[in-house]
Amino acid sequence: MKLVDVPDYQHDLLFGVSVPPSARGHQAVLATAELADDLGLDIIGFQDHPYQPTFLDAWTLLSYVAGKTQHIRLFPNVANVPLRPPAVLARSATALDILSDGRVELGLGAGYFIDPIVAMGGPRRTMSELVDALEEAITVIRALWKAGPAVHYEGRYYSLAGAQPGPVPPHAIAIWLGAYKKRMLRLTGRAADGWIPSLGYASPDELSTMNQTIDEAAEEAGRNPSAVRRGFNVNGSFTASGSGFLQGPPRVWAEQLTELALLNGISAFNLGVSPGADADIRRWAEEVAPEVREAVARERLAGPTTFTGHTHLADGSSEASARAAREAQQLVGEDEQRLAVGRAGQQTLLAIHQHLRQELAKLRNVIQEVRGGRSSAAEARSYLNVMTMRQNYWTLGAFCAAYCRVVSVHHAIEDQSLFPDLKAADQSLGPILERLEREHEGIAKVLGEVDAGLVAMVEDEQRLDDAQTAVDHLTDALLAHLKYEEDQLLEPIGRLAIRI
Repeated sequence: MKLVDVPDYQHDLLFGVSVPPSARGHQAVLATAELADDLGLDIIGFQDHPYQPTFLDAWTLLSYVAGKTQHIRLFPNVANVPLRPPAVLARSATALDILSDGRVELGLGAGYFIDPIVAMGGPRRTMSELVDALEEAITVIRALWKAGPAVHYEGRYYSLAGAQPGPVPPHAIAIWLGAYKKRMLRLTGRAADGWIPSLGYASPDELSTMNQTIDEAAEEAGRNPSAVRRGFNVNGSFTASGSGFLQGPPRVWAEQLTELALLNGISAFNLGVSPGADADIRRWAEEVAPEVREAVARERLAGPTTFTGHTHLADGSSEASARAAREAQQLVGEDEQRLAVGRAGQQTLLAIHQHLRQELAKLRNVIQEVRGGRSSAAEARSYLNVMTMRQNYWTLGAFCAAYCRVVSVHHAIEDQSLFPDLKAADQSLGPILERLEREHEGIAKVLGEVDAGLVAMVEDEQRLDDAQTAVDHLTDALLAHLKYEEDQLLEPIGRLAIRI
């Protein structure tokens, strides 16, 4: 008998909603989005079927919802790549990420409704060609998200002939794929940041096998499988009294979703709801999500062998057999511990980088506020306004100096601790680490430019542009560096169990 061994990838849990973008019911769609934001849900997704005449355009809707919400992440679930040129899609995602303060994730689909796509002027491709075209689209999108020289790329379906990359997204936009068949699952494992299948196309019992395909492809590509977040678009009924998946009160939902999180590695749950289904959204946000978060946190703290929920078995064996298999896994405790150390190292590096990105975004926002404050102060002519403006400059100075110190300390720690540990464990990482160290030196010089620009601005209030130019330079250099470091080091940190 064989236990289908799909790990808990230790991602934080996300709960969201997926709402049909009904044109006729657009007011209810917007009200649903605002309610989801008010309730603290993590993400909202909209289908992208440009050929559907009763639907709102997904990107227009996402942009409008961004202006109506404050915190919730925005997500095309999933974008129809054959009808959205990937180079333009890259710019669209970046623009919305900038305007929403880093709240965009990018779901992509190969586009399997072929006849409607052709009817809209899109290409007619075979299933195999759709997957190959999607892989090229991912390459194009990622190339335009990285700061650097003009990009040249010649694919069978898409090409770039010296396209200028940028602007760089303010946060690392994740690419999620809606995938079910083997070729798409393997593409997810080697190239995507997330996987988002839907109930109805994939049953809970099929997730383990699909996950294994993703894991195998990730490992073959030299990636840690935990680099791919696993999601699930779900639906159900809170009032149903019969048995079945998500058919019953919130307690039943919480138990079943906890099982999916711990035994199938699912960490993002998107509930499909009709616009205006406020009661279901409240149950989801206020009852189901907190209970699942608490149960998963408790089981993670207790260790991987204590969860007593129903276990999916390849041969249909009993729960007692599953429990025995889990107990046998304790014999490989050392390997499990190394895996846990590696995952913790990856998560720590990502958390530090995300903090640096967020603080950089704040720094840029502060400069924009100062720019606006200077204009109003010049018009006002009052001593109080002048003093407020000067206080804004000095506040910016203190903030900028603190941020520069944080970046410098982070890089010093990497140079003195993380990089030597990685090189000692894997000599082949030497060229990558040397490049990163050179980039650290370059960023240190840019931080000096920021300091100089700040000093000039404080001495002469008309020299705000100098500080703006320096911060723009820092933005381009630092975001590109953080992305490269993540691309190159997350996998070895996990594989080599490097502590940070």
